[in-house]
Amino acid sequence: MSFFKKFFNDVIRKTDPDDDTVKVKGKPKPKYYGTVAPYPNFSASQDAATLQSAIDSKGVDEDVIIAVLVKRSNEQRQKIKVVYEASTGKRLDKALKSVLRSDLEDISLALLMDSIHFDAYLLRKATKGFGTHEDILVEILATRSNQEIREIKKVFKEEYETELEEVIRDETSGDFTSALLAMLKANKDESKEVDTNQARKDAEILFEAGENTRGINVSAFIDILTTRNALQLAKTFQHYATVSDVTLPKALDMELKGDIEDCLIDIVKCSWNKPAFFAEKLHLAMKGYGTCDDTLIRVLVSRSEVDLKKIVQEYSAMYDTSLQEDILKDTKGHYEAILLRLCGPH
Repeated sequence: MSFFKKFFNDVIRKTDPDDDTVKVKGKPKPKYYGTVAPYPNFSASQDAATLQSAIDSKGVDEDVIIAVLVKRSNEQRQKIKVVYEASTGKRLDKALKSVLRSDLEDISLALLMDSIHFDAYLLRKATKGFGTHEDILVEILATRSNQEIREIKKVFKEEYETELEEVIRDETSGDFTSALLAMLKANKDESKEVDTNQARKDAEILFEAGENTRGINVSAFIDILTTRNALQLAKTFQHYATVSDVTLPKALDMELKGDIEDCLIDIVKCSWNKPAFFAEKLHLAMKGYGTCDDTLIRVLVSRSEVDLKKIVQEYSAMYDTSLQEDILKDTKGHYEAILLRLCGPH
């Protein structure tokens, strides 16, 4: 767990939440930290015709396809899909699937999904077939808003004709199931209010539930970590250090094992600094022999209109190299090009 000492003390910077707003016409609005923005001179019919030409051309013009997909927002891509099907009689995703291959095909199809359908697809993929990808389940449920989780559950039921909760119960077990179901309730506090007395009380509850008892009361950890807002949890972690000789992540490592340990530690990471959590995911995807392209695609696509700028910044701070440089080392061709464009200017 030496990583956590670095994660919490040496690298991760807690930013002032006020830094995340700008004034527009005198009213505060959230700053935009995505790397993909709406194209200013957008024409769905023109883009649909351009893509049709690139798809039908001899040899397929991947450069044109990449340029259109990456320079349009997700909302604009949805409009292109509608116009493309109306004008050609074919679905754009199927047309691209017929001419693209491998990782370029996967990321192009991911970019064509709206964010909620993409998340539902990822959750289904993570629970279908041999083995369950527990880390992906936690990643999505711990980093989406209450409204997004409610929409994901609705789309999941529509697309796969089963409740997401039932799939989770079938594919996972024990305390890990309880933690996932708690996140699926979508009742996390999303305010930026901090109650110091509550943080002190929660820190004591966590201490009593973990280090100061035989065994561990996992339900107490699940309840607090899945319902408090990020700033409230950060204050709780600070108070925890005053009642314990070890950090909360270290305590979790000492008391828990397996999926539930990884799950709760990931929730702690997300609450402390979400962009750093994703930066670590990307780093591990390219570290050592081989590359986990599924992770690169999942993170870059899902965060491209949320906080990818921050993730790129955290990556550089944490690993003394840029995300783009590591992508250049680990990928190639048109797939490399589309990943780099998603990351923004370098």
